[in-house]
Amino acid sequence: MKKTLILGASTNPARYSYLVANKLVRKGHPIVNVGRKTGKVAGVEIEPAEEIHTDIDTMTLYVGPQNQPQYYDYILKTKPKRLIFNPGAENPELAEQARENGIEVVEACTLVMLNTGQF
Repeated sequence: MKKTLILGASTNPARYSYLVANKLVRKGHPIVNVGRKTGKVAGVEIEPAEEIHTDIDTMTLYVGPQNQPQYYDYILKTKPKRLIFNPGAENPELAEQARENGIEVVEACTLVMLNTGQF
């Protein structure tokens, strides 16, 4: 199972990050929720982008490109094997930095990937 960090986690059931967190847990993937607000999603607390997790396979982004620069160092220090830019989160600058740091970059919808067995 792929330990996945959800950057932009939300307790709002209408948000894709919420749906993905629950789908990942149902499929047996351990998750880390990172976001600005507190609360729990899929039974896991949302934490601030402070602790660097060194065991992340996949980081999936639900933060728009205009709000991503504050997370660049956090993302690169976490060094996931794969970074998924969900629709609306695409960012060529961050994608290039990730590639330069040996991180696989994917522009796709995590929810679709999970539903079609491509995750």
